[in-house]
Amino acid sequence: MSAPDEQIVQALRASLKENTRLQQENSALAAAAAEPIAIVSMACRYAGGIRGPEDLWRVVSEGADVYTGFPTDRGWDVDGLYHPDPDNPGTTYVREGAFLQDATKFDAGFFGISPREALAMDPQQRQLLEVSWETFERAGIDPHSVRGTDIGVFAGIVHQDYAPDLSGFEGFMSLERALGTAGGVASGRVAYALGLEGPAVTVDTMCSSSLVALHLAAAALRRGECSMALAGGSTVMATPGGFVGFARQRALAFNGRCKSYAACADGSGWAEGVGVLLLERLSVARERGHQVLAVIRGSAVNQDGASNGLTAPNGPAQQRVITKALASAGLSPSEVDAVEGHGTGTVLGDPIEAQALLATYGQGRDPEHPLWLGSVKSVIGHTQAASGVAGVIKVVQSLRHGVLPATMHVDAPSPQVDWSSGAVELLTQAREWVPNGHPRRSGVSSFGASGTNAHLIIEEAPADYVQPVATEPRDGVVPLVVTAGTAASLAAQADRLATFLTDVDAGADAPLAAVAGTLATGRAVLGERAVIVAGTHEEATAALNALAQGENAPGLVSGSGTPGKVVWVFPGQGTQWVGMGRELLDTSPVFAERIAQCDAALARWVDWSLTDVLRGESDPALMERVDVLQPASFAVMVGLAAVWSSVGVTPDAVVGHSQGEIAAACIAGALSLEDAVRVVALRSQAIAVQLSGRGGMASVALAEEEAAARLEPWAGRVEVAAVNGPNSVVIAGDAEALDEALDVLDDQGVRVRRVAVDYASHSRHVEDIRDTLAESLAGINAHAPAVPFYSTVTGEWITDAGVVDGAYWYRNLRNQVRFGPAVTELIGQGHGVFVEISAHPVLVQPINEIVDRADADVTVTGSLRREDGGLRRLLTSMGELFVRGVTVDWAGVLPAVSGRVDLPTYAFDHQHYWLQ
Repeated sequence: MSAPDEQIVQALRASLKENTRLQQENSALAAAAAEPIAIVSMACRYAGGIRGPEDLWRVVSEGADVYTGFPTDRGWDVDGLYHPDPDNPGTTYVREGAFLQDATKFDAGFFGISPREALAMDPQQRQLLEVSWETFERAGIDPHSVRGTDIGVFAGIVHQDYAPDLSGFEGFMSLERALGTAGGVASGRVAYALGLEGPAVTVDTMCSSSLVALHLAAAALRRGECSMALAGGSTVMATPGGFVGFARQRALAFNGRCKSYAACADGSGWAEGVGVLLLERLSVARERGHQVLAVIRGSAVNQDGASNGLTAPNGPAQQRVITKALASAGLSPSEVDAVEGHGTGTVLGDPIEAQALLATYGQGRDPEHPLWLGSVKSVIGHTQAASGVAGVIKVVQSLRHGVLPATMHVDAPSPQVDWSSGAVELLTQAREWVPNGHPRRSGVSSFGASGTNAHLIIEEAPADYVQPVATEPRDGVVPLVVTAGTAASLAAQADRLATFLTDVDAGADAPLAAVAGTLATGRAVLGERAVIVAGTHEEATAALNALAQGENAPGLVSGSGTPGKVVWVFPGQGTQWVGMGRELLDTSPVFAERIAQCDAALARWVDWSLTDVLRGESDPALMERVDVLQPASFAVMVGLAAVWSSVGVTPDAVVGHSQGEIAAACIAGALSLEDAVRVVALRSQAIAVQLSGRGGMASVALAEEEAAARLEPWAGRVEVAAVNGPNSVVIAGDAEALDEALDVLDDQGVRVRRVAVDYASHSRHVEDIRDTLAESLAGINAHAPAVPFYSTVTGEWITDAGVVDGAYWYRNLRNQVRFGPAVTELIGQGHGVFVEISAHPVLVQPINEIVDRADADVTVTGSLRREDGGLRRLLTSMGELFVRGVTVDWAGVLPAVSGRVDLPTYAFDHQHYWLQ
């Protein structure tokens, strides 16, 4: 083949490869453009005490009446507002509306908003902020975790003229009010407060605002402009102007209630509310393991154009938007089972809408399977900018419950509609919703008075994506983590959770482990904190009720604080007890794995089983031998350190007391596990062979100087072995002399306590094994610590390699333990959290004495306690740190559990904000 021919062949190959790439790219783009949008969370507030989708479903399915008289906390002239004559100026012939409870209330401090700014904010923005937070919580997503991500915000808001007359407040809050009442700020306010960096768009197409917002959000997700989006709408009527103005037009129902598509329809009924959905592409939801409540299969938006009136509904335009939505979804009309209609109850609008549905969905379908028509407005009223999203939430709940609820206030279908022109029937009673040869689907319509129309098609979650039901793992205790921004919110949150756990229709059967997991991973961590360690619903509920009442209870710790640097404290003698590792070996894989590593390292030096000793399954006499209890205590310390690390509580410094320095050196990286095991095993064996039976030790409640003075009669035979605190020392020496000294001190009223050993560490006795240790510990490889290591031998930081060699471990056993001064120095250097890593706390008390004397803000806790060596105690210790501000990654100690639990959302600490 000639060179030119070869070039042509290569060019053709390159062209073919490029065409293939472009085809693949176009296919991917086409797939993305048609990909269903998953609804992964919903949150809402509507009249009648509706605080979430479950409440909305209850109200809709029961047909409850949510209407009340005019609100008395907004400065309205309630007494003078009603008049039966529609033409009477400044009044309305309607006495009631579906008003949002607590619309004047807001938790400004929670969002870092000053009272002045909150007062100037449109209440629609305030409601949108709180419900957006709840939307993340309902998805099991910590709202703090999304800060800095590309999540979008699409909010439907119609101006409601909040605080229209400030003439009496010259210059008062001019900038705050300008920003607080600007509709365009609403989406940006949410994005700013939550740190969201995707598109932030406010939509005002009047009644269709929230459905248009959902359409725009879905399009942005498909285009890759954001990976997730909040979308919805908010309506709070700041003035009675809507009632007065529409009364002049005779457009309001005389009893204030929407009678959607009914013969008796006589106008709309004003209502308020807010609804927000969390959306993402279906493939992304699957990748992230998010629940999928339903999907948006298709959507469309259009305009009436030059029709028969700016605000008059346009039937042909409605038909066109429905047809476009079906095309967007790739569906035929017969593949949609129902439509959640606009259904405002107006004499003109409802017949036009129903006729458009008959001309589209009603054609070419089996009369045995008509399109079922209903409207949520017949129950909760016309919530204006929040009405479209209310319809979507109702449809999703209908899919989940398998019921199409009845449309209320229908005496008979409207005679203004030719119902015989197609297969469309009004839902005058609830019907079971079962699949009809295809996934269940419903359209949702919103038609704005501006002429902007929107139609969405909602489809049930794919059959291959079923959210797993939460299941309970094996028996065990779990931490229930409750946090809030204020003490009042913390108490209210506890009350909500207690109610949830006892409600047979809510959480009474929810696995406690799943509840704990959702609280720990799906809620933001705030300043006021509590942890409840419980193994049963009854334990949890009792502690939650106590927290709500400001009382104490078993398993409950609470508090707040800003922690200093963390110190891990490793004690010496006195922490051991029979079976001290049994429970954690059975319940903590992290602990068990680290103990297995210690066991393997020890096997070279000992003839007994570490795990048998820790389980209490060996000869009880073994635990009386120093060459067993010291290595066993070391292993427990190392194992506990691994567990603390697994929850993210790691040390900024370590300090050890006597033999505890061996574990400290190991954890700091100054000794390998193998070398640390060698030190503790061989040194304790030397003590057992050469020192046991000759001496003793005791704890004495005296200051160092006074103790030394009182021991003068036994100089050379008893000495101060350790300084633990300002009034706490350990003395050691000859057995006979020690007995005499303790008898005298006891007679003098000094509190004394023998240490259960028969040797005298940190005394002249140790000099007898100096040569033995020099030989057995030769060749120890001492590294520079990776974690700052404060020596209680030298009273200084150990920073270099080669320091903790064999000779150091002789000095560690011979020299006085300067523990108290070490703690004092660490506190002075800004260390504010001390965690004793041991099977039983022996240094917590002396550390607290030092803290009290220094009048320092320091948190001190242990790990386990004698005869309380399981997860319950350890989780409580972790809780004690957490409530003082220490970060704890609770996932490290939570049992594996499938599924999630829909828990109560945050209890905001509301205050009244309303300009009149």
